[in-house]
Amino acid sequence: MTFSMKRMYAIFQKDVRDLSKNMFITTTMLMPLLLALFYGRMDEVTIDMHYLIINLSFAAIGVFVQSAIIAEEKEKNTLRGLMLSPATLPEILGGKSLVTFVITVLTVLVCAYLTGYEPANYLIVGGAILISCFFYIALGTLMGLLTKSVVEASVVTLPVMFIFSFGSLFLTLIEEYPILTFIEFLPNVQLVELAKEVEAGAMFADLWSNFAIILAWIVVASILTVVVYKKKEMEA
Repeated sequence: MTFSMKRMYAIFQKDVRDLSKNMFITTTMLMPLLLALFYGRMDEVTIDMHYLIINLSFAAIGVFVQSAIIAEEKEKNTLRGLMLSPATLPEILGGKSLVTFVITVLTVLVCAYLTGYEPANYLIVGGAILISCFFYIALGTLMGLLTKSVVEASVVTLPVMFIFSFGSLFLTLIEEYPILTFIEFLPNVQLVELAKEVEAGAMFADLWSNFAIILAWIVVASILTVVVYKKKEMEA
C-alpha cells in the first residue's frame, strides 16, 4: 500500500476534534504554560529553569497527551478499526503524532517567549528541541499502545514524566550514588547540557555527542513502538 497524505490528514483532523472535547487531556497542557508564567516574573531565569519548563512540555504533551490519544482509541476500540483499514502504519501513527507535534512545538515556543529564553544559536538549539520532540512523541505512542485506557495511561506515564522532566535535578547526587550515572545519558539531560554548551560558544562540531545520544533514544523508542504496534495489529 502506498502512503496517502489524504488519509493521514483525515486522521489528524479527527484527533484534533476529539482532543478539543477532552478536558482531562487539554488541561494537562496548561502545566508548562502556568510554570512559564511563574518563572517569567523572576528577575533572572537560568538555563536550568528554561529547560525544566521545556522538558515538562515534552513530558506533559509529547508523552502524556500522545499516550492518552492512543489509549483512548484503544479504549473505544477504534484503533483496531484503523489497523484493519487500508491506512498504513506511517499514516496512522503519522496522523496521530502530527497533532501532538504541533501542540508541543507551539507550547515550547510560547513558554520560551514567556520566560524570555533567547539562545545564543537558534539553529542548533531549535534543531535539538525539534529532534527531542520526536523522541517524546515516540515514547508517548509506545506508552499508549501498552496501556488499555486513558486513566491507565495517565498513571503509567507519571513516573516517565517525572524522570524526563526533572531527571536533571538529580545530577548532583551522582558522585554520592554512582548507580545514578545513567541520568547523564537521558535525552532531557543531554538537551540541557547542549544548551549550556551553546551559551558557552560551542558549535555543532562540538555537540555531536549530545545529538548522537538523543538520536539513539529516538531510534530505540521508534523501533519499540513499531514492534509493539505490529504485535497489536496481528492481535486485531
